[in-house]
Amino acid sequence: MIRIALTGSIGMGKSTVAGMFAAAGVPVFDADAVVRQLQGPGGALVDRIGEIFPGTVRCGTLDRDCLAQIVLSDPAKLAALEAVVHPAVREWRQAFIDENSAAPALVFEIPLLFETGGEKEFDKVVVVSAPPEIQRARVLQRRGMTAAKLDSILKRQVPDEEKRRRADFVIDTGTELSTTEAQVRDILACLELPGA
Repeated sequence: MIRIALTGSIGMGKSTVAGMFAAAGVPVFDADAVVRQLQGPGGALVDRIGEIFPGTVRCGTLDRDCLAQIVLSDPAKLAALEAVVHPAVREWRQAFIDENSAAPALVFEIPLLFETGGEKEFDKVVVVSAPPEIQRARVLQRRGMTAAKLDSILKRQVPDEEKRRRADFVIDTGTELSTTEAQVRDILACLELPGA
């Protein structure tokens, strides 16, 4: 089994590319989706996060915007949150691997792969990239996003240029979807996997 990490900075099109791998028959693990489930209504981490960050849970629901305001400006608080979230995500990831043990390859969509030193756990790293102006335009269309918030997020992420340098494969999403799909098929072909 080939374990492929799919990463890239905010707004680069990771989810779109992950969908292309899934459409080609490769099982995809979405770390962000797992975090949303763990932190969503009834999620396994809601109470624990509420204990660590009082005021972030209201009526049993985690206020993710409130939590983001607290942790984004304080590295120590962000580390405390990650100490709760990362082990839980790893458990879910292992369950995903066990469920798909017969697959020739698995894709793991992990936004903060390089930031957490996780790349060594994978056989190949695919970085999704787009020109900065396209990235900014995409992200600033998101609900609640501001230029200042985007700049704060980008400061905590490994720069796109560095991610591209460390990748085994780079997929350009600043182009037509059909061109991006062709790049996904090329990677599958290069790795001699079905779906190429």
